[in-house]
Amino acid sequence: MARYTEAVCKLCRREGEKLYLKGERCYSPKCSIARRAYAPGQHGQARKKMSEYGLQLREKQKLRRIYGVLERQFAGYFEMAERKKGITGENLLQILESRLDNVIYRIGFGVSRKEARQLVRHGHFLLNGKKANIPSILVKAGDVITIKESSLSSDKIKINLESAGKSLPEWIDYDANTQTATIKALPNREQIDIPVQEHLIVELYSR
Repeated sequence: MARYTEAVCKLCRREGEKLYLKGERCYSPKCSIARRAYAPGQHGQARKKMSEYGLQLREKQKLRRIYGVLERQFAGYFEMAERKKGITGENLLQILESRLDNVIYRIGFGVSRKEARQLVRHGHFLLNGKKANIPSILVKAGDVITIKESSLSSDKIKINLESAGKSLPEWIDYDANTQTATIKALPNREQIDIPVQEHLIVELYSR
């Protein structure tokens, strides 16, 4: 499956809620959900009765789209979550939340996960002092993320630094003086503000 390249606002409309895929636009009156709160397409406004399978599929698609991962990647993360001790659904969310691109977004270095992914690919960040340009790297407790000194002159980085650290999750510590973020611990379910019923995803993969 190729990377999705069409209008991401269609994804929010398909799921019937904001997935916050376009940064500031999602908080403005221009948001597609605010203007057209129904699914895209000719029959988007038609009422549809959702089956149990349909509900499970929608939750899986919603979570996959929020984090911007491909189908095969997502299935791999689910297998990883099953192998870990604990509750599979919560393990899955923790794995997705610990992706480097998501952590960059959580810190505020990127206004959306898509932008954060692009910044990582362009090699603007160091993980424990080493160049990290793979968005899917999974961070661990104790990992330290810094901005490359040469990247501090980037206009995009300068703009994002103004808001970095303002709405940090509890599991990340950020030092604005050094633009350094430290992973204090991997998040638990209560610390992950993703509106998804992960048990439905587990049920889907258990079929």
